[in-house]
Amino acid sequence: MKRDLISMDDLSAGDIREYLELAEQVERIPHADKGSRLLGRILMVMFFEPSTRTRLSFESAMCRLGGSVIGFSESMITSVAKGESVVDTIHTVENYADIIVIRHPKEGTARLASEISYLPVINAGDGTNQHPSQTLLDLYTIKKFFGKINGLRIAFVGDLKYSRTVHSLIQALLKFPRQNFLLVSPETLRLPEYLMRDDEDAATFSETTGIEEALSTCDLIYMTRIQKERFPDLVEYEKVKDSYCIDTGMLEHAPDSLRILHPLPRVNEISYSVDRTTYAGYFQQVRNGLFMRQAILLKLLGESI
Repeated sequence: MKRDLISMDDLSAGDIREYLELAEQVERIPHADKGSRLLGRILMVMFFEPSTRTRLSFESAMCRLGGSVIGFSESMITSVAKGESVVDTIHTVENYADIIVIRHPKEGTARLASEISYLPVINAGDGTNQHPSQTLLDLYTIKKFFGKINGLRIAFVGDLKYSRTVHSLIQALLKFPRQNFLLVSPETLRLPEYLMRDDEDAATFSETTGIEEALSTCDLIYMTRIQKERFPDLVEYEKVKDSYCIDTGMLEHAPDSLRILHPLPRVNEISYSVDRTTYAGYFQQVRNGLFMRQAILLKLLGESI
């Protein structure tokens, strides 16, 4: 049976644990000892939206495992610019590779790709919907910092309406009981109601517009940028673009155990001065992405580490 990674809704708690355990195994093995696991395999990279970390970490992960990478990071240099449909593009490129990773601005495109292609498909972000590989690396990072992924008080801060990383991560965390979420956002960027499950055994949700409570009471702060490209009205973006910015002065009374994550890129929501503190976890988060994406490639291609 073909394996894909499209949505966190498709994964059980057991599936998630398997990915976390595989990433741990991957991290323990030196790069030099992993170089033949996917020898001769080719990753097709199809990015219809800009990306730095996701695209490069998938490419690096494939190369570290001995495989090769082809594809594009700008749709205007492909036949899409001539009017070719996504369906025809997928049916074309699947002849050249063994696995596809796709990012597209339209929700549901990755699901469509998985349904029409005979290759394994990885969703690298579809609009405001899902970003499952980011979620898995986020969970791996949380587990490394805290030794667990439940029973924590987690603040999600910023753009909770459009952020696919927030949506995916909350959906994944809800598969594990005893979650305590603090939602910090402007009124216009609140988390969609469908994500707030009415089940206190699974999670409790509280909402606020100020960040102070998060800094003093939470184990983890998951920052997000206000995404200009998602706003249909730029006037509304201008009203909220500078809503939150954490600097070292704000962290003076924060608990020592607090960690701050961010899917990146950041604009001005975390001061560069925070990078030098123990609170900063976002560059470790980036590094963990390499291990998790190696694990994803291995699992979907049916290879062991």
